[in-house]
Amino acid sequence: MNKNTKIVLTLLALGMVLSCKERVAEETPDYSENAITDSTSIISSSAAVENKNSNRKFVRTADVKFKVKNVAKSTYAIEDATTKFGGFVTYTNLQSNIHSEDRTKVSQDSTLVTTKYKVDNNITIRVPNTKMDTVIKTIAKQIHFLDYRIIKADDVSLQMLSNELAQKRSNFSEKRLANAIDSKGKKLNQVVDAEATLDAKKEQNDASKLQNLSLQDQVNFSTLTLNIYQDESIKQEMVANEKSINAYRPNIGLQIWDSVKTGWFMLEHIISFVVVLWPFVLIGFFGFLGYKKFLKK
Repeated sequence: MNKNTKIVLTLLALGMVLSCKERVAEETPDYSENAITDSTSIISSSAAVENKNSNRKFVRTADVKFKVKNVAKSTYAIEDATTKFGGFVTYTNLQSNIHSEDRTKVSQDSTLVTTKYKVDNNITIRVPNTKMDTVIKTIAKQIHFLDYRIIKADDVSLQMLSNELAQKRSNFSEKRLANAIDSKGKKLNQVVDAEATLDAKKEQNDASKLQNLSLQDQVNFSTLTLNIYQDESIKQEMVANEKSINAYRPNIGLQIWDSVKTGWFMLEHIISFVVVLWPFVLIGFFGFLGYKKFLKK
């Protein structure tokens, strides 16, 4: 094998190696981008898409639980996305739950406190029905691990139609009853009974109207309930030890001096008590003298 043949074979081998590396690089997936894409596709749903050509009325709700890298930052991102797409936050409860706390004395004056805790947040947001899927896809960027997602679309078209028909019937009955009271109501008892019936009709009419307004509000704004959490965190801090009560005890000399003063005070109390009894001592003395005088006689 001559020199030129060796050079050609070497160049061919080098070319094959480079082409294999390029092919491997092209076929290697970008896992970071795929993770975001997978989260978006998993959390999204056709139930969250508003069909503009449909006459049906849907109340859409979503219940999602997922893990994030940082609960506080994800909370701010979710709140910003909600405001951006015309929604609003109705409830948020960000809190740290302490699992354990250990205290290790490292010196005479210091103690190391190790706290293990977990941060989570329960968030309830309401967004325009037409923006629900967009908001869900935006929130999906925060997902580190998805526990579950439940999306519901309840058809309330017939219920809203039923309320409208009941409202119309109530309006018609209310007008007829009002006219009958004005034209035929003569006796007081009849008028009172008719007025009570009229009030009941009005109340029924108002209830149907309010129920329809509530349903329409739920149709216009979807409700998303989010439960987000992060991995358990550990916090360590050095705190100063509290001084023992023994550090404030007086020395032996001061204790002896306090005992001497206490004894003197007790002696003063005894002397004072004896002086208080002088009338009884005097009566006893005269009694003794009288006893001796009569005894000699």
